[in-house]
Amino acid sequence: MTNEDAKKGKMPTIHNPVKFVGAGPGDPELITVKGQKALNEADLIIYAGSLVPEALLQWKRDDAESVNSASMNLDEIVEMIRQAHGENKNVVRLHTGDPSLYGAIFEQMRELDKHDISYEIVPGVTAAFAAAASMGMEYTLPEITQTLILTRISGRTPVPEREALEHLAAHQSSMAIYLSIAHVEQVQKILVQHYGADSTCAVAYKVSHPEERIIFSKISDLARTVKEGNINRQALIIVGKVVETAQLKKAVIKSKLYDANFAHGFRG
Repeated sequence: MTNEDAKKGKMPTIHNPVKFVGAGPGDPELITVKGQKALNEADLIIYAGSLVPEALLQWKRDDAESVNSASMNLDEIVEMIRQAHGENKNVVRLHTGDPSLYGAIFEQMRELDKHDISYEIVPGVTAAFAAAASMGMEYTLPEITQTLILTRISGRTPVPEREALEHLAAHQSSMAIYLSIAHVEQVQKILVQHYGADSTCAVAYKVSHPEERIIFSKISDLARTVKEGNINRQALIIVGKVVETAQLKKAVIKSKLYDANFAHGFRG
């Protein structure tokens, strides 16, 4: 803004959209290139410190400000964004995993709409996919399952009755259960009923972090496994026939994609 503009009371043009960035599951190198660029260009980074490791901040500039939002409520977060955006700063709201999944970004965006603050979203890698990579597992195997369900059990945050875990488990598809370790006994009871007590499941703890652990267990031993492993947060429960297939490296029915006898638009 020029001195002449200031005398006339003109406000500077604000054009920088707030960026909601998916940090990935924890490994700083699993953030997307676009996300890394956003961090490097940011003047202010508000990061969900209860889940996002400070190691992700290695991508910021030395002169950028970073604020841990773990103790902040929605109004405080929005007000900080509003002030920084009003100063024409580049603002990044850094969320764990992919912000569209259990990220609570929608409520933040609606508040920014009220202030006519523009924003964009940079997707990230969610823990279920980082876990599959660590396990050498494919969630969708031919003639075993072609469906992956990402869900959670009802707790302090309720789940619609039609999406109750017992209803979803009845499909016996691959399933990654988030935010449910505190209710592991209830989860075990439901999974035993639908997948079988002797079926294999996996607990993926702090995937891609230095403390990562992947623990295989029979579903009937799930609660005991979690307790003995002293796991009380930041863990997924993964279930389905693909888990045992990956653990035991079983032979599977090959896909049609690379079948020499299967023609498609790129191969006769």
